[in-house]
Amino acid sequence: MNDIALKAEGLYKVFGRNASDAVKKLRDGVSRDQLDGATAAVIDASFEVNKGEIFVVMGLSGSGKSTLIRALNGLQPATTGSVTVGDQSITDASPAQLREIRRHKISMVFQHFALLPHRTVIDNVAYGLEIQGISKDQRLQRALKVTKIVGLSGWEEKYPSELSGGMQQRVGLARALAADTEVLLMDEAFSALDPLIRREMQDQLLELQSELGKTIIFITHDLNEAMYIGDRIAVMRDGRVVQIGSPEDVLTNPANDYVEQFVQDVDRAKVLTAESVMRKPRAVIREDAGPRAALQAMRENEISALYVTKRDRTIVGWVRDRDAMELVRKGERALAPIIQTDHGAVSKDTALADLFIPSLEAALALAVTDDNGRLVGVVPRVTLLAALGGEPEAATSAEPVIEPLPTEVVDKVLDASTEKGGL
Repeated sequence: MNDIALKAEGLYKVFGRNASDAVKKLRDGVSRDQLDGATAAVIDASFEVNKGEIFVVMGLSGSGKSTLIRALNGLQPATTGSVTVGDQSITDASPAQLREIRRHKISMVFQHFALLPHRTVIDNVAYGLEIQGISKDQRLQRALKVTKIVGLSGWEEKYPSELSGGMQQRVGLARALAADTEVLLMDEAFSALDPLIRREMQDQLLELQSELGKTIIFITHDLNEAMYIGDRIAVMRDGRVVQIGSPEDVLTNPANDYVEQFVQDVDRAKVLTAESVMRKPRAVIREDAGPRAALQAMRENEISALYVTKRDRTIVGWVRDRDAMELVRKGERALAPIIQTDHGAVSKDTALADLFIPSLEAALALAVTDDNGRLVGVVPRVTLLAALGGEPEAATSAEPVIEPLPTEVVDKVLDASTEKGGL
């Protein structure tokens, strides 16, 4: 099964005379500033967009991102290169074929809403379906469903002039969703909105995506918006795609100095996750191990506590060296009496911003688990602080939150237990 929704290969868009000659010069290494009488808006863009992902194209004004998105649906014919949606070519399509592709394969949400002022909300939402030739009853039924999904129930008979900016953008989004195309293009769709409404629309887009699983290509100049909504991000500069990666990849492994400068003011606490900064635990003990084995592991690793897991590494809790030593002194063989279950583990997908309180409350480095509750790493406080300061590799080990017992004291207890027959 093909999981690629849209693919661009070697895409160029050059405005002006002698566009083909300009492409040849660009391929030969000439910079776009050296082109005579031509402007290269998109240069050799190649990427694939997976089904069901939000693919964000990000760049400053003049980077070529808006021209790129218009080339993806044929509004700007490419100078050379190819764009395919599923198994259909955009770049080789006739005008009639392009119209069919836009009706059924790819739809667009514009920055300035592009609503029809003389039509009500429900009629605007159903407009694309009308163009598709859907019957009135069917398009009304689908439009009502989508209008409800975007939170506009009760506003169906209002006109665009009676709506706020955020509500008008919801109508534009509903119209695109109602068309039920495979790919949804969004060109600076939220940039004209007030900051609070803009964040609400971002949240709603993510909510809709989790429910509908659409393939979305989203254009923005706002880095924080890109980091917040994107599954992957393509960074553009001077017409070229200079890096493609997850938000964490772009933030922690910038491809060049430009990207590094571009991301330096991003709120890392909202982008990075526990998985991106976690470390391997110094030591872990199974729940069926004895207190002597636990104490020995803590002594060897110079730590005061360690996590206890089941055989499949599902986290059970944690034990402290003082408690383990007391059991060793008493000749106890089971670890269970001293296992503390208030481990406060967090999911590997938890944002760094949400790790502060759990980290402060944790008696040892914060446990990180996968979707099945298995221990996959720990986040020491020093590592958390280093990551927020832009140096995620600065701290590579878990610092003791509780001061471990003196080595000589532990050795004395372990030696005594061995003399008595061991545990």
